[in-house]
Amino acid sequence: MKTVAIIGGGLGGLTAAITLASSGYHVKLFEKNSHFGGKMLAVDQEGYHFDFGPNTITLPHVFQNVLEKAGLNPNHYFTFEKLTHHTRNTFSDGLSFDLSSSESYMTNQLKQLDPKGAAKYKSFIKDIEKLYSLSNQHFFHRTFQSWRDYLSPQLGNALRKVKPTRTLHDFYEQYFQNPRIIQALDRYATYIGSNPYVAPATFAMIAYLELVDGVYYTKGGNTNIAKGFVHAAKDLGVELYANAKVRQLHVHQKQVEGVVLENGETIEADEVIINGDLLKAYPDLVSEEHRPHFSNQKVREFEPSISGFVILAGLEGRIPDLHHHHVFFSGNYKKEFKQIESGHYATEPTIYICTSSKVDPDVSPNGDNCFILVNAPPTSVGEDDDLDPEEYKQVIYDRLKSFGIDIQSKLKYEQVWTPEDIRDKFGAFRGSLYGPASNRKVDAFARPFNRSQDIQNLYFAGGSTHPGGGSPMVVLSGKNVAEAIVKKHGGG
Repeated sequence: MKTVAIIGGGLGGLTAAITLASSGYHVKLFEKNSHFGGKMLAVDQEGYHFDFGPNTITLPHVFQNVLEKAGLNPNHYFTFEKLTHHTRNTFSDGLSFDLSSSESYMTNQLKQLDPKGAAKYKSFIKDIEKLYSLSNQHFFHRTFQSWRDYLSPQLGNALRKVKPTRTLHDFYEQYFQNPRIIQALDRYATYIGSNPYVAPATFAMIAYLELVDGVYYTKGGNTNIAKGFVHAAKDLGVELYANAKVRQLHVHQKQVEGVVLENGETIEADEVIINGDLLKAYPDLVSEEHRPHFSNQKVREFEPSISGFVILAGLEGRIPDLHHHHVFFSGNYKKEFKQIESGHYATEPTIYICTSSKVDPDVSPNGDNCFILVNAPPTSVGEDDDLDPEEYKQVIYDRLKSFGIDIQSKLKYEQVWTPEDIRDKFGAFRGSLYGPASNRKVDAFARPFNRSQDIQNLYFAGGSTHPGGGSPMVVLSGKNVAEAIVKKHGGG
C-alpha cells in the first residue's frame, strides 16, 4: 500500500486525503494548528458562532462530489440551503438593491435602476455562463504540472475565448450604465483578492456562480463543510494529526522521501502533497538548492492578493436593517483600490458584513454574529503595517454608523484580525487571503503548477496553485492532485 503524506489540513488537503484513502492509499495528514479546515475556521465565543471564512458558498456540488466519489452520502456530513436573494448592496447616496439568482427579480430591479442593463441582462447572463462553461471544461479539472500542459490547440482556443485581454470593469460596462450596479459587480474581483480595474474579464465567471448557479449556506455554519470533511476522512481511515508542524521535507537525489516533523521524527512517504500557501510553505519546507525553478527571487516576484481587516462582533439583540450578506460601498471604488495597492488602508473602505444568524438564529441565539471584513493591503508594503488596529476599527464603526448601522452600542463580544494575524495563523504569504493576485492577463490560468518541477513525487494543492482561490477551487485542486497520484500508481 502506497503512503501519501499531506502537509496542511485545509480543504485542499482534506479533499486529497478523502480521495486517496477511498482509492486504497495509506494517508497521513499533518496540520500545524489545533483545527482542520484552514481559513474555514469556526470561532465560538460567549454564545456567538462566527465562520471566519468562507462566508459565501457557491458550487455546492463540488463539495458533495468529493464525498460521493468516495462512496459516502454527503447529506450525512453537511446540508446546504440556497439563498435566492443573497446580497444587499447599500451605497452612501441611500440606494440599495439586492443581488439574486432569480433572473426575473434582477431584471425587475434593473428596470428601475438601469433600463439598459435590464434590456441586456439576458445577454449578460449568456456571456458569463459561456465564460464559466469554458473554464469548467478546459481548466478547473486539469492538473497543470508544467508549461507543456498548456501546449494544446484546443486549450489555446479556449484561452482566447475567456476574454483575458479586457478588464473586469470594462466587461461590465458593456452591459450596464448605472455606476452602482457596475460597482457591485466589480466587487467580485475581491473574491480572488484582485482589483477589478486591472483583473481580466475572465473572472466575470464569478458573477455566473452567484447570479445563476446561486449562493448557499451550510446549516449550522459554513465551517460544517470542513467538519464534515474531517469526519469523512476519519471514516475512511485517514490518520489526522493536529498540532503537528512539519519542519522540512526529506529530499534525496531530487526525490521527496518523506517529511520531518518539528520534534525531529521522520515520516516516510511515497508521495507528498503540500496544501498551503505555496509562496510561504515551499520555501519554508525545502532549501533553495532543491528548488531552482522556484527560487527565493521568483517568490519575491509574485504579487500577493489583497488581505483583510476583520472584526468579529457579537451583538446584544438583532439589527433589523442588516441582511445575511450586506455590503456598504465606498463612494470612490477606484481610489479605494489605489490606496490598497500603494500599501495603505482605505480611508473610506467598502465594508462587507456577514450575519448568518439572520437565516440560522440557533448559531447565535442571543444576538447577531457580525463578521465584518474590509479589504486591506498585504503585509510589508508601504508604511501602514504599524497602523493601530483600534484606530482603524473605529473608522469602520463610524462609517457603518453613517449608514445607520450602530455596532458599538450593541457590542457584547469583539475580536479583531489584522493582515499580520492572518499571515501568522494560516501561514499566508504576506497575509494575502488568496495566494498570488490575478491582476495580469495570464494570471487566471497561469498559477503555480500542481507538481514540483524539481522534486519528484511532490505535489501542491490550495488556493495559491491551479485552479485558484476560493473554496470550490481549493477543493478542486486537492481532487485534481489526488487523481493525478491515483492515475500514476493506480489503486493504493
